[in-house]
Amino acid sequence: MPEINSIGLIELSSVATGFAVEDAMLKAANVRLLLARSICSGKFLVAVSGDVSSVQAAVEAGGAAAGASLIERRQIARLHPTVLQAISQTVEIDPARLRSIGVIETFSAASIIEVADAAVKAADVTLLRIHLAMALGGKGFVLIAGDISSVQAAVAAGAQAAAQDGTLVGKGVIAAPSPELFKEYV
Repeated sequence: MPEINSIGLIELSSVATGFAVEDAMLKAANVRLLLARSICSGKFLVAVSGDVSSVQAAVEAGGAAAGASLIERRQIARLHPTVLQAISQTVEIDPARLRSIGVIETFSAASIIEVADAAVKAADVTLLRIHLAMALGGKGFVLIAGDISSVQAAVAAGAQAAAQDGTLVGKGVIAAPSPELFKEYV
């Protein structure tokens, strides 16, 4: 089986269409379903992973099935391996890595995946969490940990990726965060 190194996302304005898009994506190629659910503001998000060509075929089929309900579709090839862990919140946290924390927020759930990928590829950081749209009005955010200079570089790279496609809401770096701030991650 080819390497699983790509992710495809489709964000829709209709929950009903979302189920049809999910079905079309899964039938189009040998991909793994990561997420298919309603998200805030009455939208629906479908995310799949697999090899680059399979994900591309799934995203194309899903986009065709989406019709007028399509908000956004993305494919990210050569995905950093820790991105999927941060989405599923299975990251093992080393308390020593919590020397500084970075946060990047985007207008869309799909765009935060690409932002997180750019951030973790730019510096030696740990992706703590990628939050997709729930209780955020359809937005996304990523939490990043590491030493201050690495977190600053990662946040700058991720924010630049978001700014290039117009999805950046906000960003920040917190040096020496209080232990209480992120105790749920330690």
